[in-house]
Amino acid sequence: MNLEYTKIDGLVILKPIILKDDRGCFIESFNQINVNKLLGNTNFVQDNESESFRGVLRGLHFQKPPYAQSKLVRCVKGKVLDVALDIRKKSKTYGQFESRILSGDNKEQLFIPKGFAHGFIVLSESAIFSYKVDNYYNHMSECGVVWNDSNLNIDWKILKSKIIISEKDKRLSTFSSLKSPF
Repeated sequence: MNLEYTKIDGLVILKPIILKDDRGCFIESFNQINVNKLLGNTNFVQDNESESFRGVLRGLHFQKPPYAQSKLVRCVKGKVLDVALDIRKKSKTYGQFESRILSGDNKEQLFIPKGFAHGFIVLSESAIFSYKVDNYYNHMSECGVVWNDSNLNIDWKILKSKIIISEKDKRLSTFSSLKSPF
């Protein structure tokens, strides 16, 4: 597995080695020893998976400390635009985001450390999205930033009228009103 560094400190792309032949391909999608060598000691404790359809937008979510989570995310099937927003107040990239296409074809993974709000939108007919997290989910700790915050100006690559979003996500706060716990 190889690392590609993004413009935001701590946010990295993991590119697996893809072994292809006439039968298809094989990848090692996760190896704790290799992940620890690449990212430092990260102990993932929970796997989550979602299946969504074209235009479904999930995010931008995070959990407040002490339940904050680092995530290792990938799109198993289909194609998504993945977005990670830096909400670490002391970071030189505070308020900046990275967007990246993750797909079943490119098999890339994004490591998102604590201190980021995260979301994705499905660009294919459907997608299966997988998350490894290093802390257990806590309902009372969930928080987020609204997807269409005009100050962030995220291009979700789909017409706004075609975006499908939960009622809960529609009510998330704007970035400017966020009292970041990081």
